[in-house]
Amino acid sequence: MATYDMIAKTLFGFEDLLCEELDLLGAKDITKLNRAVSFSGNKRVLYKANYHLRTAIKILVPIAQFKARHEDTLYDNVKKIDWTKYLDNDKTFAIDATCHGDYFTHSQYVALKSKDAIVDQFRENTGERPSIDKEEPDFRLSVHIAGDVVTLSLDSSGKSLGKRGYKRQQVFAPLSEVMAAGMIMLSEWDKATDFIDPMCGSGTIPIEAALIAYNIAPGKFRHFTFQYWDDYDEELFDKIKKQALEDERTSGPKILCWDKDRKANDITHDNAVRAGVRDFLEIKRQNFLDTTDYEDQAHIIINPPYGERLEDEDDMNELYDEIGTHLKHKYNGSDAWILSANLRALKFVGLRPSRKIKVFNGPLECRFNKFELYKGSRRMTGRPKE
Repeated sequence: MATYDMIAKTLFGFEDLLCEELDLLGAKDITKLNRAVSFSGNKRVLYKANYHLRTAIKILVPIAQFKARHEDTLYDNVKKIDWTKYLDNDKTFAIDATCHGDYFTHSQYVALKSKDAIVDQFRENTGERPSIDKEEPDFRLSVHIAGDVVTLSLDSSGKSLGKRGYKRQQVFAPLSEVMAAGMIMLSEWDKATDFIDPMCGSGTIPIEAALIAYNIAPGKFRHFTFQYWDDYDEELFDKIKKQALEDERTSGPKILCWDKDRKANDITHDNAVRAGVRDFLEIKRQNFLDTTDYEDQAHIIINPPYGERLEDEDDMNELYDEIGTHLKHKYNGSDAWILSANLRALKFVGLRPSRKIKVFNGPLECRFNKFELYKGSRRMTGRPKE
């Protein structure tokens, strides 16, 4: 079986997690990069990476690299490649482009010039051309330019691996599935302690927690672009999916998801049904700040509002203060993790974090802070200094 050099893209701060995941899948030559990990493996590893990885966004297979500082050089080098190895007139395709540096500054233009080169090659050789389909193409190409170095890669995933396929409804500003899974893995949850998301929104965090705890493959609910490739091995992929199904667990921890908003509860329910984990979740409409003493030990992850408008500042500071007070008095003996881009409001939690991890929720720089909720006097005193 042939070996491929591959690149798995991820979010900032999740590179080490992704290396660990790839090692468990049997990948070789694993090297941490910036928001990515390079590795090698055969077709089985390629398929398993798409199907099993929780912290990856894309699995790319580089096929060409060259230098270009001008659009004509880019066009000529793309056109030199024999695209009939990957594409024909009956297939649709799409191109994603990213560029960093002084020579190319507009990713859409890079994608357009690359598309023109491929289309012109087919038109000159066959008199026809393949069609573009940006949503569900048969073939997807990634063009990455760093300075004057251009890398062309086959995108084996298609849509972002963060789009698991179960989330068709969401509340305002939802977390991505990759972000939620990465947070849970960073928090080192033992998959046995009660798990609580008391502000669950669309339910992404508790659903990802259920997928992790019950060992359900995140790729179970979707298709991948590699399934349209000429060398796609359907029998091999069926074996991978069958084994994944056999490896699922039937028992696990208590996973509680609460939200005071009825619509959020309904959305969480529907998303959990599509993910096949509804029976593993306890969904309840309630305000976290009204909950009573939690007698058992719990692993808590909270993604509260960030309050991005200036006029929200006082409300956010008060909310975070109330969250800290409630955790302190009602959840002694538990661990709580809070994600927020509002670094000032985080100080109003009033508890001393034992860990601070820098992550990005989309473009927003956040802190993912751990609070160990001991009985006694570990609470900070007073409001933050101005």
